[in-house]
Amino acid sequence: MARPQTRRKGLRVYGVDFSSAPTTKKPIAVAVGHFEWGGDEPMTLTLERFDWLVSLAEFEDFLQRPGPWLGGFDLPFGQPRELAIHYNWPLNWSDFVEFFTHEPRESLRTAFRDWCAGRPVGSKFAWRQADKPAGSSPAMRWTNPPVAWMMQAGIGRMKAAGLVFPAHHHPPQAWSAPGRLADHQTLARLALEAYPGFSARQVTRQSYKSDEPSRQTLERLRARESILRGLLEGRAGLTCRLIASPALQAITLADAKGDALDSVICALQACHAAVLPGFGLPLSLDPFEGWIAGVPPQH
Repeated sequence: MARPQTRRKGLRVYGVDFSSAPTTKKPIAVAVGHFEWGGDEPMTLTLERFDWLVSLAEFEDFLQRPGPWLGGFDLPFGQPRELAIHYNWPLNWSDFVEFFTHEPRESLRTAFRDWCAGRPVGSKFAWRQADKPAGSSPAMRWTNPPVAWMMQAGIGRMKAAGLVFPAHHHPPQAWSAPGRLADHQTLARLALEAYPGFSARQVTRQSYKSDEPSRQTLERLRARESILRGLLEGRAGLTCRLIASPALQAITLADAKGDALDSVICALQACHAAVLPGFGLPLSLDPFEGWIAGVPPQH
């Protein structure tokens, strides 16, 4: 007797390579795709198109797209608890977001600099639990790359839009089943923090992008080709394989700044986390700091 096939489920997914000051030359890149899982086929993300947001107002409009959908966003959702305790900042994540997004940038810059000035070389920054395992920049870094300003520009808008943040409402059992994400009786829009560099390094340690034209070399193009091939073949440490047309692959490779490729990885990391129990979040997760999708919990 033939075994009945399990029905595959699908969900809209966005991967967002964020910029705190988007322009036509450096927009926010959004990979738009359709995630499918279940049945006898491998989990796949079919890339449908790229959207390019040239202002924060366009980003706000994007956040209002009706759910259900899942998004992987390349910006910090939280700061180190150690840093917040030191400065007597709010320790409830929601309250901290309100504080951090409205605090004058110069005040935050002074706090960051004072923290670093009092610490030895090699231990200047405070780190969240997820930053070092992911290989990401510390969330408090305010220059090269200015990830602290990315958080300041993005997370308040995301929270105001009514997105759901599983890593900051721990434990996330209410949102842990992927089938719930595809239940069209809910219009949930779920946001997971992503960091594309983590998955890219599962394929190659070579640099694959640069904003400087003089550094947009053939070697970096070859690295992007290697990473994209890994995503298509399921070799980037992710449970979800990418499907993309030749035209969309060409766009991804031609973007020497790496924003298109990074947005695709963000979407895949969100898919990978979505099918894990509790989104793959550590049981000991600090909901003030959050976690980066796709990074295994540290024991």
